[in-house]
Amino acid sequence: MSVDEFSEMGPVDYLVLEFPGNRMTGEGLPLLLDLVERRVIRVLDLSFVRKDEDGTVTALKVADLDGDGELDLAVFEGASSGLLGEDDLQEAATVLEPGNSAGILVYENLWAAPLAAALRRSGARMVANGRIPAEDLLASLEALEAGTAGSDS
Repeated sequence: MSVDEFSEMGPVDYLVLEFPGNRMTGEGLPLLLDLVERRVIRVLDLSFVRKDEDGTVTALKVADLDGDGELDLAVFEGASSGLLGEDDLQEAATVLEPGNSAGILVYENLWAAPLAAALRRSGARMVANGRIPAEDLLASLEALEAGTAGSDS
């Protein structure tokens, strides 16, 4: 990837999704495909690992993840920008419980690319970013509602 290509990219994020008991149903796949088809995101890397009960980590091939005889992720076969290396897969597996699998997804937020490119051209730079877990948002909303409900009396 050239510097020129990078200057037009949107923010790049990653997810590590754990599947307890190695049960990958494929239920979220149509939603992921929809995001790609609508050009909301671009999948840069998609890899899978399994962590055995003894702690051994094995990379998994893109395959029939839910056992229905169809290649669920064939559309992503070869989706590899080279950003994810073996060391990244090993590191991702450290957060897995033994006996579970994980999908590691690296994706570009295409929806934000024009804004990000404009900001870079103007000299702006990101100095912090993060994500707020849904559970934290719910807890904050519940606390606000409890506080508001208490002040009505």
